[in-house]
Amino acid sequence: MQTTNRPSHTGTTGKGSGHFFFMLVCAVLVSVSIHTKVSAQDNTLLLPEAVDQGVQSYQSIQAKRNYVNASEALAKNARNQYLPNVIAAAQHNYGTINGQLGPLAPAGVLGVSSSGPTVANQSWNAAFGSIYIVSTNWEFFTFGRVRASIQAADAQMRRDSADLMQEKFVHSIKISSAYLNLLISQRLIQNAESNLDRALYVQRNVRARTLTGLNPGVDSSLANAELSRARLVLIDARNNEQQVRNQLAQFLNVAPDPFVLDTTLLSKIPAELNTSVTVDKNPQVRYYQARIDQANSVTKALRRTVMPSFTLFGIYQGRGSGFDYNYTPDFSDRYSKSYSDGINPSRYNYVAGVSLVWNVMSLVKVRQQAHSQSFLAAAYKNEYDQITTQLNDQLILADQRLQNTLQSIREVPLQYQAASDAFIQKSVLYKNGLTTIVDLQQAMYALNRAETDLGVAYVNIWQALLLKAAASGDFSLFINQTR
Repeated sequence: MQTTNRPSHTGTTGKGSGHFFFMLVCAVLVSVSIHTKVSAQDNTLLLPEAVDQGVQSYQSIQAKRNYVNASEALAKNARNQYLPNVIAAAQHNYGTINGQLGPLAPAGVLGVSSSGPTVANQSWNAAFGSIYIVSTNWEFFTFGRVRASIQAADAQMRRDSADLMQEKFVHSIKISSAYLNLLISQRLIQNAESNLDRALYVQRNVRARTLTGLNPGVDSSLANAELSRARLVLIDARNNEQQVRNQLAQFLNVAPDPFVLDTTLLSKIPAELNTSVTVDKNPQVRYYQARIDQANSVTKALRRTVMPSFTLFGIYQGRGSGFDYNYTPDFSDRYSKSYSDGINPSRYNYVAGVSLVWNVMSLVKVRQQAHSQSFLAAAYKNEYDQITTQLNDQLILADQRLQNTLQSIREVPLQYQAASDAFIQKSVLYKNGLTTIVDLQQAMYALNRAETDLGVAYVNIWQALLLKAAASGDFSLFINQTR
């Protein structure tokens, strides 16, 4: 039998399969990496999102919204004072009609007013009676009293609306400040971890040189002490981060779980640092001004209450009685005990007219109330002047801090580069026995401070800009540049 030798493809096939498997693994790893980055970006809590979430869900802001709704309802109700009063009444009763000549003026007690013929002796004849009344009265001219009360209600609504706006503004500032503080706290944890790694690195080198007799044992003790201090610094940084995170969680009305924040704020500066808005546009200032306007409106309304009013009135009445029209003491049997006879109206009357009503004593009663409200408006004006002065001073301070932080940002990279180079040099020198551990630790301290200053410098300029936004009331100057 002749055997034909064929070229083998086993090696080629195995090589192609391995190459395909390698490409598949790379594709999976790249996909997982991309998915991880996208997931991390999706979980990142951006500063504008935090502000929006806190403003929508914080309880005090929700309470302010309800105050505004209540004021709006009162303002609408104040306009109903222009409507006339219309009263309809129906009364069925049963009783006697003994009459007697003489004055009657019950005051503060319920009385019985019966109409009927005057009789010589008590009579217990009784029958059903009824009365039906429709009456209306309308104060068609009040010398501005109703209009002043409507203006006072509108002023209260504007005050509560301004209070809501300034509560939102202040809460937005609080959230932004807590967000930046948490960003610094997280960076300080990273710096503390880096410092701990360097302390471990130094300890290993010192221990190795100490065991070989190249360095004294005291170097090992100093390295161990520095390692313990680095661990304590990391614990303090974590405690601070947990406290700041809890504060931010309260402002957002959520559980204090770990937040993934926008770390890009640690590497960029705002493009715009100036604002043309004065403190007069600040929501806090507007709220204090609304308080003054509301107090003045109430004062005006109180002074208007002493004015008289012209009233149109009209009454239409139907009346029924079980007693006959010719009932007299001599013919005392002329009445009916039937219920239907008593409630059926048999007599009708109407009256209409115009009246002028003026409570003259209100001039005395309202005077002190108006004085009290005037003093309250003056007190609100004092507080308005105080908050305006404070915000103007804060605006000047914010500009000064912005200039200082800009200078810091220019210096901290130089400081960090120099400290990093110094630490590397001291490490190499210490390995070769050319310097002491004290010099190495000093270089490590300098590098740790430089790392901290580098992370804090960028947040400081955002905080300075936030301070300026808080003073000027132009929150968009800050938040728009964080997007």
